[in-house]
Amino acid sequence: MNDGSGLQAGLKNRHLSMIAIGGVIGAGLFVGSSSGIATAGPGILLSYALVGTLVVLVMRMLGEMSAANPTSGSFSAHADRALGRWAGFSIGWLYWFFWVVVLAVEATAGAKILEGWIPAVPQWGWALLVMVVLTATNLVSVGSYGEFEFWFAGIKVVAIGAFIVIGALAVFGVLPGAHTDKAGLGNLTDHGGFLPNGPGAILTGVLLVVFSFMGSEIATLAAGESEDPQRAVTKSTNSIIWRIGVFYLGSILVVVCLLPWNDPSIKEQGSYVAALDSLGIAHAGQIMNFIVLTSVLSCLNSGLYTASRMAFSLGGRGDAPAAFARTTSRGVPMAAIIASVVFGFVAVFFNYAYPDTVFLFLVNSSGAVALFVWLVICASQLRMRRIIERESPEKLVVRMWLYPYLTWATIALIVFVLGYMLTDTEGESSGRTTVLLSLLVAVAVVAVSVVKERVRGGRPAAVADADKVSVG
Repeated sequence: MNDGSGLQAGLKNRHLSMIAIGGVIGAGLFVGSSSGIATAGPGILLSYALVGTLVVLVMRMLGEMSAANPTSGSFSAHADRALGRWAGFSIGWLYWFFWVVVLAVEATAGAKILEGWIPAVPQWGWALLVMVVLTATNLVSVGSYGEFEFWFAGIKVVAIGAFIVIGALAVFGVLPGAHTDKAGLGNLTDHGGFLPNGPGAILTGVLLVVFSFMGSEIATLAAGESEDPQRAVTKSTNSIIWRIGVFYLGSILVVVCLLPWNDPSIKEQGSYVAALDSLGIAHAGQIMNFIVLTSVLSCLNSGLYTASRMAFSLGGRGDAPAAFARTTSRGVPMAAIIASVVFGFVAVFFNYAYPDTVFLFLVNSSGAVALFVWLVICASQLRMRRIIERESPEKLVVRMWLYPYLTWATIALIVFVLGYMLTDTEGESSGRTTVLLSLLVAVAVVAVSVVKERVRGGRPAAVADADKVSVG
């Protein structure tokens, strides 16, 4: 089946379901949670709950717009219509930039694990290998991307589910053969209280965990290549609450109950490895390394898919080279994929050649893009709701709760988080550095879009389907 845009509906319902579930489980959950726990203690649960609520609200808004108009451009296409060409262009390219930098970060993280297992292959060799393999997967067909992601995400889901069950049994002292002397609900309050570093640590924790949630919007981009886009978007939007509740809050709750929050092993080994090790489970570190590697590969796979589909959408709207909007006979936007992976390879090179200068700039300048994307989704929804109600109210199958009040409250919360980041001045990747560099890049992209519009002389956008032809 072809949707008329050159992309093909190659994603099955089981693919979409697992992409939606796996999208909220980033490698950042496994890797980044230890610093959050060390900063906020058991109160990190409130940080995760706050960011989780924010993501649920933003996804509800995106779900409303995407169910009414499923498209591979997702929020960029909605912003284009609701706020203007400049908004769709800017947020689309910023999002693409974010994901090509993520490709480099994840490829390096995966290469470190693989080099630890097989040192004969250098780290850069592993990074190159995983990038090449996943590029080939994405080039074959959207179905092969979906199949890989189905299994990657499936392993993550089963692993976290097993971790929660095993951990819960240990906390209540009913796990046979486990060392449970450190485990118990008392860990939530016994070591300096629930908020050992004070209420302010909750907000600091927010800054540490907010970026591990990026990826929950992938399901709305992928829905455009499913057999029933509206159903896929509706289903993924409605299930986001339990997904975040179980995978984030559930697993972090188990970690802080299994070990005292200030146990040095949490920082030394990582929170999940330390929690499993405390139970005396053999090879816990290698088991968790395998799960982290799976998450890294999943993130790489989805990152390449997401970046290429955003480039494809921008090409179709005349905001990127027309070649990006052309597809092969299998419905694959080959030029968009290759362009994205080339920039990913360049970023990997910078990571090895100039890790403390060029690559650090790339990471910092893309760091706040998640919050910018969420802000644009909120602003777009305020306008799009009125457009949908006026033009096709029957398409409002997903509705934002308490519109427009909750939308405005979400905007206020995102702006507050960005403002609070400006007070964080510690380290080379401080919150202030991240926000200011991300703003610098955002301003540059917006300036390019404004100049582009003036050069175009206010002419209407190219017909969206004009360049989306299938080529053999």
